[in-house]
Amino acid sequence: MGKALFIGSALALVAAGAGTGAWAAELQDAPDPDVAARAGATGVAEVVVTANRTAQARDRVGQSVTVLTDAVIRSSQATAAADLLARTPGVSFTRNGGPGASTSLNIRGAESQHTVVLIDGVKLNDPSSTQGGFNAGNLLIGDIARIEVLRGAQSTLWGSQAIGGVVNIVTREPEEVFEASANVEAGARDTAYLRAGVGGRSDRVAWRLAGGYYTTDGFSAYRLGRERDGYINAGASGRLRVTLTDAISAEVRAVYSRGRNDFDAVGADTPEFGRTAELVAYAGLNAALLDGRLKNRVAFAYTDTDRENLNPLRAATQPLTFDAAGKNRRFEYQGVFAIREDWTVTFGAESETARMRTRSPTPAVPDPAYVRGRVGIDSLYGQMQAGVGRGLTLTGGLRYDDHDTFGGHVVGQVAAAWSLNDGATVLRASWGEGFRAPGVFELYSDFGNTGLSPERVKSWDAGVEQRLFDRARVSATWFDRDADNEIRFNSCTAASTDPLCRVNGTVRFGYYRNILKTRARGVELSGEVTPLKGLTVSGNYTWTDAENASGVNAGKRLVRRPEHMWNLSAAYEWPVGVSTAAALRHVGKTFNNDANTVALKAYTVVDVRASWPVTERVEIFGRIENLLDEDYETILNYGTAGRGAFAGVRARF
Repeated sequence: MGKALFIGSALALVAAGAGTGAWAAELQDAPDPDVAARAGATGVAEVVVTANRTAQARDRVGQSVTVLTDAVIRSSQATAAADLLARTPGVSFTRNGGPGASTSLNIRGAESQHTVVLIDGVKLNDPSSTQGGFNAGNLLIGDIARIEVLRGAQSTLWGSQAIGGVVNIVTREPEEVFEASANVEAGARDTAYLRAGVGGRSDRVAWRLAGGYYTTDGFSAYRLGRERDGYINAGASGRLRVTLTDAISAEVRAVYSRGRNDFDAVGADTPEFGRTAELVAYAGLNAALLDGRLKNRVAFAYTDTDRENLNPLRAATQPLTFDAAGKNRRFEYQGVFAIREDWTVTFGAESETARMRTRSPTPAVPDPAYVRGRVGIDSLYGQMQAGVGRGLTLTGGLRYDDHDTFGGHVVGQVAAAWSLNDGATVLRASWGEGFRAPGVFELYSDFGNTGLSPERVKSWDAGVEQRLFDRARVSATWFDRDADNEIRFNSCTAASTDPLCRVNGTVRFGYYRNILKTRARGVELSGEVTPLKGLTVSGNYTWTDAENASGVNAGKRLVRRPEHMWNLSAAYEWPVGVSTAAALRHVGKTFNNDANTVALKAYTVVDVRASWPVTERVEIFGRIENLLDEDYETILNYGTAGRGAFAGVRARF
């Protein structure tokens, strides 16, 4: 445990304050989502926030959504959010190395930049990253109490980037006058992880501070390498919510994290490493009018991501190989008006500005000028949800985006949920449009193209959920998604006659252009059953047919999109209080290139875990990851973790 020098600092990115759970409850006079979620035996909460940006009973939500509750998250013992999300239907990920390495999330075959990731309502996508996608490599579990995964085009409420789906992460709320908690674990590859939190609430004030430190020696990012590529992450966070009057409250929250990850060049061990510093900040004012029927929220959200890569082998010239910063500023207003008990209107306005700067020093040009870019978008949205019959809820909405480069665009969404047999059967269907304007990096970086057009998506899904004898719940969903004008990287050669391959007479590596139509369709199946007291068996299966629909590769599978995925787990709580579980995750064969000539083999990973509550406030836990030491890849020639054992202690005070 040589490097495991624990410090009480905050967890990377996930220790942010009281956001979504707090403002959703205030806007809708609904039960606290986390409290409601803990009542469900199957891990499917009875309250959903993300689908309508307000807390709603789950049987009134027509969109396809999966909720991971506090109990599910804790029992999983996962440390990286991507590993946990991959256990839900329709979600896959790729990672070019170990913890901290660049990690892309894909929902229903969509690109990673087509998913909006939020922590307590604040978007995390980095404008300076490739195509503006969110890197989930730094996203650890930490202080997370709840995750909602919303699948399909969701631009109406969540903006232009949400054309594939939304992942909303909700951090922990204080429940007592004063409370504290601490988790510590250690294990394989000299890994150590400490996280702690303290907070409290009274009639007028709720506050929380949280911290964490993670370190690991890791393994070689290059599959055949010998050098270990480690990862360290530390930070600090806090939040405060003050109830000024019975109708008005104010809140602020912020988190700062700093991480370092070692990585390798393509096909070789190298001593290169990257540093990332991230700041997420939020300030909001909530007000209830008309005897609480009209809930209002005015807020400002800010994210700042600074990244740099260094190569010690270039120390004599210029070790810095990449330098980037991305900033997002967003002003927003949201209102929720209860027309009557089962008729609700949600409406709002947003103004967002994204900025980036990047540069790539070389030995020949050690101090190049920054390439800079800025885009702005102003938006209006409105959505009505109405109970129009016994158990039938209809939802419809529109959004207008005014992009400072691409002008005005309107998208819409409709959904229906029909609850039958006292909620034992729920039928769902939704249809949505998506509009994604090109990101700052795609427009203005060294590979930028200001002639790009927005991407457009239409998607729909329909499904059924059935509860059986209060012991089981099963669901099935069909989804279909068509995308046009998708933006991809187009490579250049020295012999190319393409005018966009030359900038000021110099040939560049390539540029972004609208070159693809894609289609994805498939089936998501999930279920959970409690056949015996203490025994719970759950699983899901996803079939995804994601393919290019234009160009020379029409009909070929999209890169690194598995056609078949399934998860299966069994957990048993023994009479003595010890809990044990085994989980299997299978990912089918994928292709590493557009022509589908380079394949990555299918793999199955088996994990086992156990926990023992020594007292009401102290729990010992342990797990073995990749029990059978499966050798696999998610990206060609990049390594993945072998068998590893971990153990730890959780305590609440």
